[in-house]
Amino acid sequence: MLHLRAVPCSPLPGRLTEGPLWDDRRQEMLWVDIPDGLVHRAGLTDGEDGPDLEPLATLRFDRPVGAVALCASGALLAAAGTSVLHLAEGRPVAEAVELAAPVLPDDGLPRRMNDAAVDPAGRLLAGTMAYDESPGAGTLYRLDDDGLAPLLDSVTISNGLGWSPDGSLLYYADSPTGRVDVFAYDPENGALSDRRPFAVLDRGVPDGLTVDSAGRVWVAVWGGGEVLAFTPDGTLHARVEVPASHVTSCAFAGPARDVLVITTATEGLDEEARLAEPHAGRLFVCRPGATGLPTTPYADH
Repeated sequence: MLHLRAVPCSPLPGRLTEGPLWDDRRQEMLWVDIPDGLVHRAGLTDGEDGPDLEPLATLRFDRPVGAVALCASGALLAAAGTSVLHLAEGRPVAEAVELAAPVLPDDGLPRRMNDAAVDPAGRLLAGTMAYDESPGAGTLYRLDDDGLAPLLDSVTISNGLGWSPDGSLLYYADSPTGRVDVFAYDPENGALSDRRPFAVLDRGVPDGLTVDSAGRVWVAVWGGGEVLAFTPDGTLHARVEVPASHVTSCAFAGPARDVLVITTATEGLDEEARLAEPHAGRLFVCRPGATGLPTTPYADH
């Protein structure tokens, strides 16, 4: 098993940085800071000390942003608040258009979008959660022509969406379960079936994840200070140490997609823990000897 260590990047720390996403077209990194509704962009540089991120721009939405996705048109999708917003390329955030919003239960529980990702056919999957993390209050949705169609209900914290290189498997984490599950995925219609456990964590909980070109699944471990990589048969392949306990997600970046970018959070840390983790909330990088899959845009044409 490989033992690796990630190092911090230049951008200032955030509260709950999440959703790292590599933009192949612009050769830029995107990520969000959920509670502050921020979407950051940065260029990836490669200096004497290794890869780093150079901040370029920030978008500020009027609601929490759980994740963003790229569109084939050049626009940006944001899973924000309880809606999916479409922001045309070059337009100000105030002109974002709501594409869809789920019909939420009338139970008085405030909810928000959390993780989201585009499948290999260009469909968006996005999940919700209750702000107070009430068990079973979330849902995983697929964005169709008619709106958000429920795929999986009774979810607590919808997280970690990633597909196998051939698109036939979906990896998914409902974080409080402490495991990553795998579904059979139909690339033709986006249907899920045959859910089964893929990897069970021995500490912390699974958060965001990404899949590399060899089919290995890289899982951010909230409360564990690490990213774990599993082979397609569920065997532990690598452990990436991160000097921040609340690791939220990861994605491959760069022209060769060989740099693993890792997001972390300060949220949930008390004052003593923040002093002990001065880099919490930052982005981290390492080169793990693996390459990521191309970023599929949402088919908005």
